[in-house]
Amino acid sequence: MRLERLDPWRVRIPRHGGMRVDGIVYAGPELMAEIERDPCLEQVANVAHLPGIVGASLAMPDIHWGYGFPIGGVAAMDAEEGVISPGGVGYDINCGVRLLRSTLTADEVRPRLRELVAQLFRNVPTGVGAGRRDLRLGRRDLERVLARGAAWAVGRGMGEPDDLLHIEEGGCLATADPEAVSARACERGGPQLGTLGSGNHFCEVQEVEEVFDEKAAAAFGLARGQVTVMLHSGSRGLGHQVCSDFLKRMLDAARRYGIALPDRQLCCAPIRSEEGREYLGAMAAAANFAFANRQVMTHWVRESFAAVFGLPPARLGLGVVYDVCHNIAKFERFTVAGRERRLCVHRKGATRAYPPGHPQTPEAYREAGQPVIIPGDMGRYSYVLAGTERAFADTFGSSCHGAGRRLSRHRAKAAARGRDLVGELAARGVVVMADGMGTVAEEMPEAYKDVAEVVEVVEGAGISCRVARLRPLGVIKG
Repeated sequence: MRLERLDPWRVRIPRHGGMRVDGIVYAGPELMAEIERDPCLEQVANVAHLPGIVGASLAMPDIHWGYGFPIGGVAAMDAEEGVISPGGVGYDINCGVRLLRSTLTADEVRPRLRELVAQLFRNVPTGVGAGRRDLRLGRRDLERVLARGAAWAVGRGMGEPDDLLHIEEGGCLATADPEAVSARACERGGPQLGTLGSGNHFCEVQEVEEVFDEKAAAAFGLARGQVTVMLHSGSRGLGHQVCSDFLKRMLDAARRYGIALPDRQLCCAPIRSEEGREYLGAMAAAANFAFANRQVMTHWVRESFAAVFGLPPARLGLGVVYDVCHNIAKFERFTVAGRERRLCVHRKGATRAYPPGHPQTPEAYREAGQPVIIPGDMGRYSYVLAGTERAFADTFGSSCHGAGRRLSRHRAKAAARGRDLVGELAARGVVVMADGMGTVAEEMPEAYKDVAEVVEVVEGAGISCRVARLRPLGVIKG
């Protein structure tokens, strides 16, 4: 595959074969050398074949191989002539990250850190089939969750109305169609609301280690030495089943609509088709489940802090900084070639990064830009960035979503054999509790790229600006 470097931060895959647009990969030379060893570049080119794609098939610097679309891929489709592809969203619909700030300092938390991590581990269910017996949803309650998202949890006393002002889309996609979600998906998801799951999902207690932009950090309520909490989870078994259900239908739909696919994993249907509309409705319902999932866990995080520090949650100031989607397709408006167009933007392993002044940037952050939350790995650091005008113009308002895997889970487990990873992390000052040590091995720091390198690219390219760096103190995993 021929590659052309455009500038220090971008590489082009020139349009060839059946590609309708170029591919653009955001990566410096060192990251690009690593990316070229991964089949994900072929996936960037494959996405460029899809009908109705606008601009370019984009890839963020944390790109790696995924199902159909690469993880770290962004593709905008014309809302009238384009297609919707479940592979462009992924199995974990609305996998995303929520960041909470507190009034506590790291110095106040360290003496009770192990107790706090243990309390979080008791309160927030982790693992593949985890759930809490005190939250079981009947079909009617589940339908309300699928329709209302995070607002359902707030209405049940698990949060404050102000939380909803600091969530992408207010914590609810209005296009949700609960009836498009299969009985099997509901059966899988019902017991899992308010759970982390396994794999790369986590709840992490952190310290604001460094502030790069004082003004933006103040707008986000962040200051050096402050304790934050980051939650990473998605739509659990419900979203996975929605994806599985529609992949089968989309393969047949692509054949019937005469869509030539370079990879069957890119199966899709026209946005305006019956299959397209039903998938979008089911996907939005699963996304609402994920918003509610992170909202319920926020409630349990607040209860955990209150139990350990003997203070009511309000005194601890555990407010939501922001909650972002990583795996989603949404209708948004952008100016393309001088004309405003309604597009369906697929972000798979990518974060929305809206600029200052945009009406969908929360009012409190209107001058700073939308918070962009970038988890790293449990041994080093994570970042808070802010969206920019350049992102809105060049990447359909998108940025990276994390460090990106460097080792497969199998290779990470092999590399971890014989090591005391929990002890190694404790030596770095990080307390880890997990449902199983296999997950710790799969998610060890060396399994990921250095997120600082990823952030350097998006900042260098002007599609996000660094605001703060967060250092892990304690982590719970599935």
